[in-house]
Amino acid sequence: MNSFLLFGVIVLFLIIVLLPATIRVVWQYEAGVVFRLGRLVGTRPPGIRIIIPFVDSMRKIDTRVVVINVPAQEVITKDNVTLKVDAIIFFRVIHPEASIIEVADFRAATFQIAQTTLRSVLGKSDLDELLAHREKINLAIREIIDEHTAPWGMKVTAVEVKDVELPPGMQRAMAAQAEAERERRGKVIHAEGEFQAAQKLAEAAHIIPTEPAALQLRYLQTLTTIATEKTNTIVFPLPMDILSAFMEKVKKSS
Repeated sequence: MNSFLLFGVIVLFLIIVLLPATIRVVWQYEAGVVFRLGRLVGTRPPGIRIIIPFVDSMRKIDTRVVVINVPAQEVITKDNVTLKVDAIIFFRVIHPEASIIEVADFRAATFQIAQTTLRSVLGKSDLDELLAHREKINLAIREIIDEHTAPWGMKVTAVEVKDVELPPGMQRAMAAQAEAERERRGKVIHAEGEFQAAQKLAEAAHIIPTEPAALQLRYLQTLTTIATEKTNTIVFPLPMDILSAFMEKVKKSS
């Protein structure tokens, strides 16, 4: 009886000790990479998985999208402008086995690759290209990082340059340039308006002599415009053709 009880205690102890080492739970967003005596035997999908205790070992790899913030890097552009640029990298593990076997720490390695690639790509670009064609630069950075990290079982989904910090002197120069450009556009628009107005006046000058009534209508319109002004005295010329009818009546009556 004592031996049976002792055997039961031993079995219960082994179950308590071996059960956590035998049963593993792999979450839906994970992949379990199993090694047997140090040798890769495969990847287990999500769910409850059983491994051989003390023989197999499992490493879980998160397959969700990982976000890495690249801090501000001091970059000298192609046109010798010193900038501080930061970026954000989105990637995910698509081959869990390679992410363990091919690289010791895929997150740290990706971070270093992102830093060097950011400096390299921006160093080959002009300031105007960086400000106006940021999507093109993002694509070039993403392709380079993806090429380096592909052997590690990763896929870079997106790269975004977040902020471009310009020197104070460059900011003032760009503000002055923008103001001069706005003034130039304003003068061009004003000149185009004057040119179009002159064209219309020239056309009106050709039409009015052929239509005498047009001159009278224009005169009446001018009087209406003057009458709306808040003035005490209004002096306006009176055409002689309007007074001619009255002058003739005066002469006949005299």
